[in-house]
Amino acid sequence: MKRATVSDVAKDAGVSVATVDRVLNGRLPVREETAKKVYASAEKLGFHGLKIIRQRMLADMPSYRFGVILRKERQSFYQAFTAELQLAAAAVKDRQLYLSITYANSGEPSELSDLLIGMAGKVSAVAVTGPDHHDVTAAVSAIRAKGVPTFALLTDLAQGVREAYLGLNNMKVGRSAAWMIAGLSKKPGKVALFIGGHRFHGHSLRETGFRAYMREFAPEFQVLDAHINLETRRLTYELLMDTLSHHGDLVGVYCMGGGMEGAIQALRESGRASEITCLVNELTPESRQALQDHDIAGVFQTPLPELCRDLINTMVHTVENGMAESPGQRFFPASLWVPESV
Repeated sequence: MKRATVSDVAKDAGVSVATVDRVLNGRLPVREETAKKVYASAEKLGFHGLKIIRQRMLADMPSYRFGVILRKERQSFYQAFTAELQLAAAAVKDRQLYLSITYANSGEPSELSDLLIGMAGKVSAVAVTGPDHHDVTAAVSAIRAKGVPTFALLTDLAQGVREAYLGLNNMKVGRSAAWMIAGLSKKPGKVALFIGGHRFHGHSLRETGFRAYMREFAPEFQVLDAHINLETRRLTYELLMDTLSHHGDLVGVYCMGGGMEGAIQALRESGRASEITCLVNELTPESRQALQDHDIAGVFQTPLPELCRDLINTMVHTVENGMAESPGQRFFPASLWVPESV
């Protein structure tokens, strides 16, 4: 196959040979839009000077480093979250974006606040998921004062101080879960709820929405006091096994945060999965298999690709145009997976 030349690139991009030469050698400034056309044509034709063109383009591009603080590095959901964040950053072609992704080892507010403070001076903006606590709010305020905006992900925190919340409408998710359990249960009975902790704002909203729906539309169901499972598999398993042993009339289980693997294991081992409507959050290899086996009835999934694209674009916009006067919220519709849709 004939090797592409400067003339070939110029013809394909609809520009002059001199323009391509300027992009290659940086002799005179070239409009960003024109440089993009030249780069796209060079990439399509396999032009040997592609690397040089990209370097010239990058040299003139704004460059930002964004910090992201997630949880549970080994959990498949957060691994998928990391991958989608990296894809979203790489998809931005007119900025140089670098992600500094850190994982909290615990749910302690002090750890999260320390991680946030440590980001100051190192990044242009921060996105974080974790507990809502006055120490975290103080940290968000401190880095905001230094010009670093914070974006809350999945579960809201530092309301009134953080720049924006991006995630599901957790109140609606809770009501939807209640609607499903009330409708799918073969008879009224007791329902067990599992939350990561009282400091997780998103979990609290899901519980509030769940109980509000049951009070209004399904009062014949008894919603038990919520179990704190710290989003761990083992504790969820132990708590649900104990609940099953004490409540023969249990008809529903909703795991509002992490730890669903323990709930799935408990239902399987008890032999009662077929009589209990169980709902969890996030489609992972384990929850997918549980759906296929009909051990759980549904999975609420966060649309990570859309959320990550929106987050990256919003972070760029905020850094370049300044922080908002009124912190906002960005809701994404949850995807619902049931046994027949996997």
